[in-house]
Amino acid sequence: MTQNLKISLRDVDVTFDVSARTDSLKSTMLNALRGRKARNGGGEKRYVHALKGINLEIEHGERVGLIGLNGAGKSTILKVMAGIYPPTSGATVINGHVSAMFELATGFEMTQTGWDNIRIRGMLLGLTPAQVEERIQQIGEFSELGEFLDYPVKTYSAGMFIRLAFSVSTAINPEILLLDEVMGAGDVQFANKAKRRMHEFMEQGKILVFSSHSLEMLESFCERVIWLRKGEIVMDGPAKQVLGEYERKAGQ
Repeated sequence: MTQNLKISLRDVDVTFDVSARTDSLKSTMLNALRGRKARNGGGEKRYVHALKGINLEIEHGERVGLIGLNGAGKSTILKVMAGIYPPTSGATVINGHVSAMFELATGFEMTQTGWDNIRIRGMLLGLTPAQVEERIQQIGEFSELGEFLDYPVKTYSAGMFIRLAFSVSTAINPEILLLDEVMGAGDVQFANKAKRRMHEFMEQGKILVFSSHSLEMLESFCERVIWLRKGEIVMDGPAKQVLGEYERKAGQ
């Protein structure tokens, strides 16, 4: 296990060039009908400033929630922590092995069975084939998918995706677990089971960063909450205090 687990972001900015995309035929036709010029390589550059001057430290053993309206920067900051998005400016230090659960379909081979996807996702998360085989029965049992593990995952519901992804991601003993709006679906029984596993995980002194619109779940899981708005940190502090202020002011 890595000593002194830590996430550190210093003056982190993330800017996306949204003018770099090539217009589809459909959007070009719509622009023409509306009397607009289609964008091209020589057109005006357009940028989205997704994160602005983010400074934060998350230490060994912390459970941190991210709250904010859609577009606030929650998913972007998680992807910076995961190393998916490099900062446009600023610096990041991540000490520890990161396991992330973002888009549910990421890493799934839709025509392969649940068992095969356990193997694929396990290796994507850093396990060797031998380590996957050692844990595969335990992962399958935790998911409670039973015979559905023999079926292609394209037949799965959203809740079944969550069961499988969560079961694999938390079976590898990650040092840093990043969750983005993945705990809200699925049945109550599995949600309670997942909560117990998360509490067991945190008792080992690791790091959890969890993004959600559910104030109840954030208060249940997290001791600290960071409120984001338009790519900036509005408030960072004890969960109950930040969530209370967010509930009072977010709609203003």
